[in-house]
Amino acid sequence: MELKRAQRYFLPNDFVLTNWEGLEPFFDALIQDPMQSIEELSQWLKNRSELDAFLEENLAWRYIKMTIDTRDEQLTQDYHYFVSEIQPKLAPLDDQLNKKLIESPFLSEIEKDEAYFIYFRAVKTATQLFREENIDIEAEINEKSQLFGSISGAQTIDLNGEQLTMQKASSLLREPDESLRKEVFEKISNRRKQDVDQLDELYSLLILKRHQVALNAGFDNFRDYKFQSLGRFDYTKEDCFAFHESIEKCIVPIVRSIQETKLKLFGKSAFKPWDTAVDPEGKAPLKPFTNGEELLAGTQRIFEKIDPYFKSCIDSLKNMNHLDLESKPGKAPGGYNYPLYESGAPFIFMNAVGTHRDVITMIHEGGHAVHSFLSNELELSSFKNIPSEVAELASMSMELLSMKYWDEFYSNPADQKRAQKEHLEDILGILPWIAQIDAFQHWVYENPFHSIEDRREAWKGLSKRFGTGLTDWSGYEEVIETSWQRQMHLFEVPFYYIEYGIAQLGALAIWKNSQLNYYNAIEAYKMALTVGYSKSIPKIYADAGITFDFSLNNIASLADFVREELNKMSEE
Repeated sequence: MELKRAQRYFLPNDFVLTNWEGLEPFFDALIQDPMQSIEELSQWLKNRSELDAFLEENLAWRYIKMTIDTRDEQLTQDYHYFVSEIQPKLAPLDDQLNKKLIESPFLSEIEKDEAYFIYFRAVKTATQLFREENIDIEAEINEKSQLFGSISGAQTIDLNGEQLTMQKASSLLREPDESLRKEVFEKISNRRKQDVDQLDELYSLLILKRHQVALNAGFDNFRDYKFQSLGRFDYTKEDCFAFHESIEKCIVPIVRSIQETKLKLFGKSAFKPWDTAVDPEGKAPLKPFTNGEELLAGTQRIFEKIDPYFKSCIDSLKNMNHLDLESKPGKAPGGYNYPLYESGAPFIFMNAVGTHRDVITMIHEGGHAVHSFLSNELELSSFKNIPSEVAELASMSMELLSMKYWDEFYSNPADQKRAQKEHLEDILGILPWIAQIDAFQHWVYENPFHSIEDRREAWKGLSKRFGTGLTDWSGYEEVIETSWQRQMHLFEVPFYYIEYGIAQLGALAIWKNSQLNYYNAIEAYKMALTVGYSKSIPKIYADAGITFDFSLNNIASLADFVREELNKMSEE
């Protein structure tokens, strides 16, 4: 399956963005278009979609190249040029186009189609939120927030004369040798400590700038503004609070039970900070692959077993050089799948170092990629702009659906079973962290003028609420007080994190269905991924054969299911 860049009809096929003057005439043409019939409105929407797709992909490539090598100043300048020179000029013109659209007399007729209704709903919200005075502030926020990647990407430690990225160093925390784990943990902590003040100051600046954006738009705080901006039409902040409570009551006790069992195997009364990732029986960490080529090949084989179409998607990314998988100095941390609406095929970025976590990340981002391919034929780029609650459902479900085929990485059945068990335990373990990060953000933006000490105290309180209390942080209190600084989302994409928790619950439900009928579960999963954002989130979840529900009862039911599956694995 080979994809080519979409044929342009509104923009010249050879158009290249070099400056604002070359781009502006296309906005002028859209603004001046009379749109005197439904047909003309439909064509106008297609023209705007083509322009949007071009701009989104242009920014995407600037971001991708910058994160691959944060040390290249030219790549950073190219990205900053777009966010500081192009984006501020786009904002008022986008607002004009939005107003032109919602004032069209033909709008009521075309929005009878649910896909257009969902799109226009977002346009109307954007129009309501737009403020001229926020343009420069948002440009500064976009530029400043990217400093997190540069700061984090520059963090390395020296171990026996070798410079290790934080990703590579963190993988050593799974080694059985406790003296090595402690040494690595302390080196990581000491290196991060060097940037604590800088990241604190950066975050404080971003908080105040975002608060001003909210005030300018008529909101009491940035949280309420951002919920509108994110288009959260299907749930509220009260639902988020209910999610926090449900995780605290249903998931934290299971995580504590799992940790208590591990402590018995350890022969310790409490973990040390460097103990939590290691196998309690002293087994060496799983080593599923040695390089990026092996990781890719294993993923391709797994995807082919799930559905041959899935493999063809990954094949396309390989053939198009839309993959950068291995960790290296200067590369920004983390991993992502960046949709490219003109190319049709997304780009996968990650920092593989040979761990099982890397296998999960690759399959996760591969799930996003399959989603991009399945929704690629939708008419407008706005239909492909998938909400995170759905996007993460695709990626997290792929993780679980792939587990039965992990023998492609583990020839020893015991290793495969161990990997599956660890993954389920990790899922349970990450849910409290997601709840904690989300609860932290609510506090931060409800109290924008807090001090750094206030922030540390708030984080410590949340750590007690969502933690198990089984780790002894004596002597390392500052590490836990500033551990939130590792979370990229807080700096770059505020309030985009609870979606992972919501989607994880959905993914568990899809996996539960697959235990009953694997083929039907895959077909329902594919059906949900083809619709992009042309239906509401609850309807997309229904297409996947599950409910959009993160109530106490649903979370308790899914928690019981996972606990039963873990018990089965322990008995085998």
